[in-house]
Amino acid sequence: MDSIGITLVMFLAVIASGIFVRALPIAIPLPLVQIALGAVIAGVFNRGVSLEPDLFFLLFLPPLLFLDGWRIPKEGLLRDRFTILELALGLVIFTVVGLGFLIHWMIPAMPLPVAFALAAIVSPTDPVAVSAITARVPIPKRVMHVLEGESLLNDATGLVAFRFAVAAAVTGSFSLTSATLSFLWVAIAGLAIGAVFTWVVARAKAWISKRLGEEPGSEILLSLLIPFGAYGLAEHVHASGILAAVSAGVTMSLVELSGRSLATTRVQRTAVWNTVQFTLNGIMFVLLGEQFPAIFRGAVRVVEETGHDNPWWLLVYALAINLALAVLRFTWVWVSLRISQAVAARTGREAPRAGLRLTLAVSIAGVRGAITLAGVLTLPLVIADGTEFPARDLAIFLAATVIVVSLVVASVGLPKLLNGLPVAPDTEHYEQEQIANAAAREAASRAVEKHLHDMVAADPEGDPKVYTDVASRLMDSMSQQARGGLEGDVPPEVLKRQLAIEQAMRLVALDAARSELFRLARRRKISDDVCREAVRRIDLQEARVGRA
Repeated sequence: MDSIGITLVMFLAVIASGIFVRALPIAIPLPLVQIALGAVIAGVFNRGVSLEPDLFFLLFLPPLLFLDGWRIPKEGLLRDRFTILELALGLVIFTVVGLGFLIHWMIPAMPLPVAFALAAIVSPTDPVAVSAITARVPIPKRVMHVLEGESLLNDATGLVAFRFAVAAAVTGSFSLTSATLSFLWVAIAGLAIGAVFTWVVARAKAWISKRLGEEPGSEILLSLLIPFGAYGLAEHVHASGILAAVSAGVTMSLVELSGRSLATTRVQRTAVWNTVQFTLNGIMFVLLGEQFPAIFRGAVRVVEETGHDNPWWLLVYALAINLALAVLRFTWVWVSLRISQAVAARTGREAPRAGLRLTLAVSIAGVRGAITLAGVLTLPLVIADGTEFPARDLAIFLAATVIVVSLVVASVGLPKLLNGLPVAPDTEHYEQEQIANAAAREAASRAVEKHLHDMVAADPEGDPKVYTDVASRLMDSMSQQARGGLEGDVPPEVLKRQLAIEQAMRLVALDAARSELFRLARRRKISDDVCREAVRRIDLQEARVGRA
């Protein structure tokens, strides 16, 4: 019963955080308010809960990463795949090596393998935290997509490096060959399992729905279970459950282009997933805040290991680590950009451009989050000889402080760096919207004309003018992108018949328009993002027509 009460308090904290953010006279990021409320719950009211890393990874990460993979624009991932891989793979390794040596130099009491473990777990950016920060600032869409893609993929690199560093600290040995093979298995198997699992489930669902019909509640519940299934299956074979959840989301977005789901299922499912995303994001940060009082007490107990009596040195270490992370990230981004420009110049392609301000913005936008804390909490208590794991509490505290400092710096620094930065209009998105709208209207008109002939043929005794008048008004309203009304002084029975005819024709038109949008998206004439927005508008129109 006590755990239920704590859970309800966390839900209330998530709700209260939104109220506080709107009521405060200054703009404070929602995640920071949620972390503060979590710290108050644990430190003042002594009602916090201990974070169980395995349970956290299982309950929170699969649905959130699945949804990010589902909704992230795939064209952006494919277009900037090399840049994303440079950040998700190369930058993580570069950070682990550079930051690991720096931490060991600053804190000699922390053995080098432990320093590498700490560097590895703070190297990957957190997709939830990145989304929370970038949603508040006018960052160019292409840069935002690169940051989101990086944060979705770099967790596997960081966690594999973390595991091998911990193994080296526990056993005293390390094998580069074993680490490389392990990483390849973790990444490739995780991506493959997520994609195959989702495809198999989707095909089975389509087969059942085709024969027995579709029930929206069951469809929504199945979509909620898919990320957990992909994650659990990947973890069972020692692959990356994180990458499996991301891959499952990307595959789900491709499966959705078949257009087999009912409109009411898509509308309800979007509402459910939005609620799940808001709730889990909030609880993650509240739970993160609840860990800080105990983490700080543990860090203070071991501060003498550093050779300093003043616990403020802990903050100095955390700030130095954050500064080093930003410098390493800036260096990597700057060098990678120059290399990309040189390659583009040699091949005759347009060179990517980014000024100093934008490069600095990308450097501090690498926000750390709950994945870092959950990972560092898996540090073992003892090493192989039975002695206590060296500097464990200190490593946990530094990782937790890095999370908060990165959130604060990004929240304060990004708006200042990006303020007044000229952002090129997203003409490609606008052009694709025009293509989608024109194609949808044309397909809807063709469908209305065909259905008109079918209805007239099926009612040889009726007056064809009734059908043609309704069809004419309907096509006029579609060409104006507005709903036309049935006007004129007509008897009630005739009006009722005209409404029924219009409803049937509208449903046919909407179905044809939606099918055309899915066809354009499958053929990559429009992006899946544009397709999703347009289909949602049509689904909402169908819901209104269906209630008429």
